[in-house]
Amino acid sequence: MTADSMIATILRQAPADRRASITAWRQLSDILAQRGNQLGDDDIRRSLHALAVLRPRVPEAVRRDCARAIARHGRFAPLVALYANDVPAVSAIMLREVRLAEADWLALLPATSAMARSVLAGRRDLPESVTRALASLGSASVALPQPASVAVEEPVPVPSIAPAADESVADSGPSQISELVRRIDKYQSTRGQPATPRPPRAAFLFETGPDGVIHWVDGVTRGAVIGLSIAEAAFGGEPGTDGLAAGAFRQRAEIINARMLLEGTPVEAGEWRFSALPWFDPATGQFRGYRASARRPHRNETPYGGTVAEDSGDSIRQLIHELRSPLNAISGFAQIISGQMFGPVSQGYRGMADAIVADAASVQAIIDDLETAARSDAAAPAQPAEEVVDIGAIVTQIERDLAALLADQRVDLSISRVGGPFLGLVGDANVRRMVGRLLTALVDVSEPGAILVGQLVTESRHDDMLQLRIVRPAAIRFATASDLLDPGFSPEGEAPGAAVLSLGFSLRLVDSLARAIGGRLDIGHNALTLHLPSANSKAEVELEAQQGE
Repeated sequence: MTADSMIATILRQAPADRRASITAWRQLSDILAQRGNQLGDDDIRRSLHALAVLRPRVPEAVRRDCARAIARHGRFAPLVALYANDVPAVSAIMLREVRLAEADWLALLPATSAMARSVLAGRRDLPESVTRALASLGSASVALPQPASVAVEEPVPVPSIAPAADESVADSGPSQISELVRRIDKYQSTRGQPATPRPPRAAFLFETGPDGVIHWVDGVTRGAVIGLSIAEAAFGGEPGTDGLAAGAFRQRAEIINARMLLEGTPVEAGEWRFSALPWFDPATGQFRGYRASARRPHRNETPYGGTVAEDSGDSIRQLIHELRSPLNAISGFAQIISGQMFGPVSQGYRGMADAIVADAASVQAIIDDLETAARSDAAAPAQPAEEVVDIGAIVTQIERDLAALLADQRVDLSISRVGGPFLGLVGDANVRRMVGRLLTALVDVSEPGAILVGQLVTESRHDDMLQLRIVRPAAIRFATASDLLDPGFSPEGEAPGAAVLSLGFSLRLVDSLARAIGGRLDIGHNALTLHLPSANSKAEVELEAQQGE
């Protein structure tokens, strides 16, 4: 089937649900990335229009995955432009790695946002003409310093990209253009010189516009800071500022010692603290943005007086310790209300208290998992346990414990037994944690109405390992092992458990616990297999010895 006929087939089938929309998004993106330069204008136009319509129905995580795949092999500029104008998390993935011809870059740049251009400004592999074109586009929005004592220079010609770009550059004023070109030329003239040791940067200055986006910086590389916003808090370790800055921005209030996280070279990357003042147009009183100074945090401002690199395990354990106290207090007061220990309480409040107790127990289990992961990362591999337990009975108990979750997710669980007995040389608590976490994670990513199928296997009494095999749910049927072990991976970005403990974290935890006792977790093409040390041969030897006596 040709590419145009495939596109026609896809476009004829109107997506009926989110899954169909995701499939259409992936198919159209893949066709355009690989064969876009061979298609007719009409097919290209219809395909891009379809992607624009589908985008609100496709989860951000799926769009990120597609951007990552396309950036590796895609060379079709219109598709890159569509992804470059997505949310920053998707745009950045595409623009950090994609390779385009010089002419394609020059045609694409005028349609990019300030955030996208800030990502491209951090790349060092773009053609020189593209780098200068980036500078010319940025000069229209970057407020360059204009010292009063310095005479205004004559403008230096900048390579043109498109008429719109020329107009915006012209409006920025000759002094700004000349200052910008002077800085670029100075930088390029020093690139070939031997690098001289520089002390780590401890401070820098920056300014934002009225929208909160940083448009001028002095003291660090522009690409590390330009385009970040102080108006919205960044989460999940992404570059940006914290909620303190965002809250102050909404009130046009002074910002004091807010937190900022940067990416880039080791000199600039990491955590900063900044303070900022709003400034207003003297003539009209109109809000114009913030002027700020940033510095590295003092030692007493970092958690527990040290950096993560010194001992991340100790930091996690300290954090867990700090979490347990308020959690126990919340759970304790909820139990007091639920038990009516201080007097009668209405049924509604008792129901809320019961829900809080249940949620606290769930959070407590998550904290225990985090503590276990931190402990297993820091500790040396443990020797296999000497406790003999019936793994078959434990799996049966876990199936009963998961009944409520299975009913809520509308998922059936069927684990058959092959061979036997199922005696394991492993601690009871460890088996419950490994099997429970593995099954819970896979139920979370299963579709409603699905059946999660597995087997508990003892192929021979003399085998060293018992095996718990779980067939991959449809949502992760074709995911690679590296994707499944990635803490940021989720099939559609919205698995119920992913917001708290991701699938990747759960699988890493199970594998870590298994290896600590001499087992492992294998991720095969069709199934995930948990190997646990078997005690069958040991039990058989002891039985033979008793019979001999």
